[in-house]
Amino acid sequence: MEKSFYEIVVECLRDVGSMNVLKEILNEASELELLDTLQKLSEEHQGMVYRLLAKDKALDVFEQLDTDFQQQLIRAFTDKAAIEIIEHLPPDDRVKLLDELPAKVAKKMLAALSPNERSMTNLLMGYEPDTAGRIMTPEYVNIQKGQTAAEALKRVKIDAPNKETIYTLYITDNTRKLEGVISLRDLLIADPNVKIEDIMEKITATVATNTDQEEVARILQKMDWLAIPVVDKENRLVGIITFDDIAQIIEDEATEDIEIMGALNPSETPYLKTGIFRQARNRIVWLMFLMLSATFTGLIIAGFEESLEAAIVLATFIPMLMGTAGNAGSQAATLVIRGMALGDIQFSDLLSVLWREIRISALCGIALAAANFIRIIFLTNVGDYLLALTVSLALIATVIMSKTVGCLLPLFAKKINVDPAVMATPLITTIVDAAALIIFFSFATLILNI
Repeated sequence: MEKSFYEIVVECLRDVGSMNVLKEILNEASELELLDTLQKLSEEHQGMVYRLLAKDKALDVFEQLDTDFQQQLIRAFTDKAAIEIIEHLPPDDRVKLLDELPAKVAKKMLAALSPNERSMTNLLMGYEPDTAGRIMTPEYVNIQKGQTAAEALKRVKIDAPNKETIYTLYITDNTRKLEGVISLRDLLIADPNVKIEDIMEKITATVATNTDQEEVARILQKMDWLAIPVVDKENRLVGIITFDDIAQIIEDEATEDIEIMGALNPSETPYLKTGIFRQARNRIVWLMFLMLSATFTGLIIAGFEESLEAAIVLATFIPMLMGTAGNAGSQAATLVIRGMALGDIQFSDLLSVLWREIRISALCGIALAAANFIRIIFLTNVGDYLLALTVSLALIATVIMSKTVGCLLPLFAKKINVDPAVMATPLITTIVDAAALIIFFSFATLILNI
């Protein structure tokens, strides 16, 4: 059986005399093979393997690593080697890494950069975290609208080696105000003598330096572009944000929302690399809050103790009602939060969303109630029509209440600048559980006279 690239590397690492062979193997390997192998190796071997890579290959691989892995490698390097790597990173990736390093280390690395790279880095770090200004790159190609296609193409050839992307070219006037855009393809096939302003396209979307990165991701996804321009208050072009950077943001934001919706404090460290005490700390806060908030459920049951004593069978339906309430509320909340993330739902849509969820919940509630009524009458030993009616009506009201709460809370959270994901499964479940019990016992009191 043929050995994998990882197995070959491990064998060479075990034999000190194979280092020259290993160096040759590593530098002939693809970036994908190297990235996969580095992820699997121990921390000691990761640094050893990385140092065997040729300079250009090492820099290319380093750019592809996630920030946590980059930090880990940086710690294993000498200051000189670390500075050399950081110097060659694109400005936006450099800022992302410096943000994660300890403040003293980041300050030392920043001071050691060349004046030009330090200036670009300071520019980006001057913007608020999680904004377009912080994640943009100033390494873009812009051409003057008064130039001819031939002049513009000549300019692109000069600038291309130092720019992050050249597939989309931005047209500005003499004051750097954004005028339009043209693709490299259109520039290549254009008449060499035609003016850029005659063949450029108007910009249909831009983002400001203070635009939230989630909004940037939404716009870029909607426009289906490779990059989006970032402008200042005077509409001057200051940078671009490429789709590869947005893809990482989308993943990070989605992960954060999933963790919050699962009653966890967000963590940027991979699961298997996070200590158990840190994981416990991330979980205990929400668990403690939910446990204490569940006290209200106990108080409600205690308040209807006499009703339960009069008809003990009521207690057997409490888990079903509470479970249905939580599930119905979570369904509505998940769809609304997703719609808000995609920009399909705004706070101004509140009444439309509410009316839609009321109708949906009524249909769902009636279907569930009908099935439940038949179950109580024919498939249980209870066979009590009034009890079946009580539970079924409570079920309809509970589903309507739960979906109403589930769709409204995320919208109101967004309105007051709270992450809508906070209003997802755990919190909504706690609220609708208590409300479901009140509804159930109210119907029981009214119909069964207990």
